[in-house]
Amino acid sequence: MGIIENLLKLRLQPAEIIYKAPLSSSAFHIRLKSEKLKYDGFVPGYFLRLGVGMDDDTHGIRDKVRSYTAWDYDANQGTVDLAVATHSKGVGSKWVERCQVGDMVFFTWHKCKLVVDDAADSYLMIGDLSSLAHLYKIRRHLPESKQVEGIFYSQNQPDLFKDIDGSEPFSLHEMPENPVEQLKEKIDAALPAITGKKMVYLAGDSRVCVALNQYFRKELNWDTLQIKTKPFWNPNKKGLD
Repeated sequence: MGIIENLLKLRLQPAEIIYKAPLSSSAFHIRLKSEKLKYDGFVPGYFLRLGVGMDDDTHGIRDKVRSYTAWDYDANQGTVDLAVATHSKGVGSKWVERCQVGDMVFFTWHKCKLVVDDAADSYLMIGDLSSLAHLYKIRRHLPESKQVEGIFYSQNQPDLFKDIDGSEPFSLHEMPENPVEQLKEKIDAALPAITGKKMVYLAGDSRVCVALNQYFRKELNWDTLQIKTKPFWNPNKKGLD
């Protein structure tokens, strides 16, 4: 292990993997435990940044830090549940396929702007496999009085998984990569049933986020305050989110 990796560990906090199980054909459920995970400032929608692939010398240090949504969080127990997708086949995918219960990982909390917001009456949530756990988490922390609809897709529908409580509140679809036109059709079909003050969450593929943000603003005439957007990945970029 190199000097940079050792320095990175000094800046991160340790946690133990206490649970690992497959979620779908392309995702694993990981649970971490640590006294250092007891965080008073947690807001649904925050991430953990994990140092992964520390022993893999084929990747640079930036590629060894990955962000994962806190899919579920117990501050009293100091546990965090993650849903880690493997479809990218990158350093994070290799790590989650190889890691075992009892392994140590190193983390820091990461605040995200795509967090729970209960200011609307009804919500539409749209994304792909990368954003499914994130928007499941936000949905569970909205008041039960709110109306929430979701449209999620993957190129292989069995990649998609239920929420951590066993519920399946969103409609799950098999679609090609970057399916903007298909999603517009699904949006148009869903909107008549959404009433009151509306809000949409867009997350996942950056190309889809940009295109649908423009669709809501320019064609559906939604105010920018009604649209919450977070690209989780870009096919032409490596990075932390």
